[in-house]
Amino acid sequence: MIEFLSPVSKKVLAHREILPPSTLGKQIDTHSKLGELPNLKNVKFALLGIKENRGDENYIGEDLAFDNYRKSLYSLYPGNWNYTIIDLGDIEKGESLEDTHFAAKEVISALLKKNIVPLIFGGGQDMAYSQYRAYDHLGPMVNVVNVDNRFDLGNAELPISNKSYVGKMVVEQPYKLFNYSALGYQSFFNAPQEIALMDKLFFDAYRLGEVTADLTSVEPIMRDADMVTIDVTAIKNAELSYKTNDSPNGFDGREICAISRYAGISNKVKSFGVYELSNAIESKSGAMLVAQIFWYFIEGFNFRVEDGDFENEDRFTTYKVPIDDEILEFKKSNKTERWWIVLPFISNVNNKLKSRTLLPCTYGEYLSACNQEIPERWLKARHKNEV
Repeated sequence: MIEFLSPVSKKVLAHREILPPSTLGKQIDTHSKLGELPNLKNVKFALLGIKENRGDENYIGEDLAFDNYRKSLYSLYPGNWNYTIIDLGDIEKGESLEDTHFAAKEVISALLKKNIVPLIFGGGQDMAYSQYRAYDHLGPMVNVVNVDNRFDLGNAELPISNKSYVGKMVVEQPYKLFNYSALGYQSFFNAPQEIALMDKLFFDAYRLGEVTADLTSVEPIMRDADMVTIDVTAIKNAELSYKTNDSPNGFDGREICAISRYAGISNKVKSFGVYELSNAIESKSGAMLVAQIFWYFIEGFNFRVEDGDFENEDRFTTYKVPIDDEILEFKKSNKTERWWIVLPFISNVNNKLKSRTLLPCTYGEYLSACNQEIPERWLKARHKNEV
């Protein structure tokens, strides 16, 4: 891992020296000398920059620097956290785009094996493919949640780019992608055939207005995610002063931080990346918003609560709802009051998930089932499972 990493810049280290004693910058152990990584023992979070943007469809040769984002994050005060955070520095551009993808996968994979959560400052969002491939050694399937105004499915037969990496997740071996959820998409940025393909693949897509109308709907989606990515172009231009993003619509600062907090609260999320960071985000307030996105993820992580053993009926209340020929089984945690719906295991079908599985849901979906409406997410998950 160490051979792929360059130290945190001297500008950031100098800024760190003048910060007040209780700020994050004073508590984060940094990779400050080439070849000398911080001690990884008992570490829970590792900041990591990936300075690769050659997969950007609008790439014009610029180099990336994440100094302003780091300075902003370092200047914040931590919450009441009991976790150790380190900054591993950056993965520089390799000789080729493929070299950077390999390096990113190896570093993220090494962190996951140590049960360390990578917090990724990312260039082109095609690097999310490497984040996904880092899970190859973990479990049979992976659920991905992407906060983005576009689906980024693209044409999997073409070279990978920041607008086509999801197609690679779908078709390239080993096949690990069970579900892909897109939060905050805007119809006018997505071709009709891509919208139709999302439905054909039984993936979940939530329009911007649908998410902002009820941010709590994000919680069960995040609860089932293994990795979460955010494309900063999903945030409205006025919030970031992002000169290459001219969209007036998108999430505002409060909404994107709330979404990030829900990602942190999820017990399953093991990596978190913010992508499309570039020199085009020129304002200090834009850099500070990105820093606060990471802050809220860590804050959410601090409030994770295990729901306990699902087989222990003393910890859950089970509700069975007959609908047509189905009997839907719901479980409610007596501890957290969170809801799940059971995805059954059918023995004579080649299931992707090799056992009976619990799919996070809401109380509203239980009420809809009582009114004889089968939850759409349950139907999609069942179709994906039975292949």
